Amino acid sequence: QLRLVESGGGLVQPGGSLRLSCAASGVTLGYYHIGWFRQAPGKEREGVSCINRNGDSTIYADSVKGRFTVSRDNAKNTVYLEMSSLKPEDTAVYYCAADFRLVGPCLLSVKEYDHWGQGTQVTASS
Repeated sequence: QLRLVESGGGLVQPGGSLRLSCAASGVTLGYYHIGWFRQAPGKEREGVSCINRNGDSTIYADSVKGRFTVSRDNAKNTVYLEMSSLKPEDTAVYYCAADFRLVGPCLLSVKEYDHWGQGTQVTASS
């Protein structure tokens, strides 16, 4: 079935940049909305960004607007999250998730997503 694998995380200094990838297998990713979520130690998982199945609309959490950009390449079955101007508070495990829906926009709600990757660690620290 659907499998999602995140990659691209790492350790950067505040102000640095990273590009995360979410690669899918088992399905055609173009049929799914994709969300990015993150979870820091001791905190609940929160929505970061999402992108509709064909990439025609996106949503960003206020905390990352202007710094993060979500995109997708359905031909490569991959979704990306470009992160710039990273802050220490961005430190978390980042997850991608897939939502199979025929209508409506993508959402930044954990409950809307049924398929999750295992996460990739992002650390912004000096």
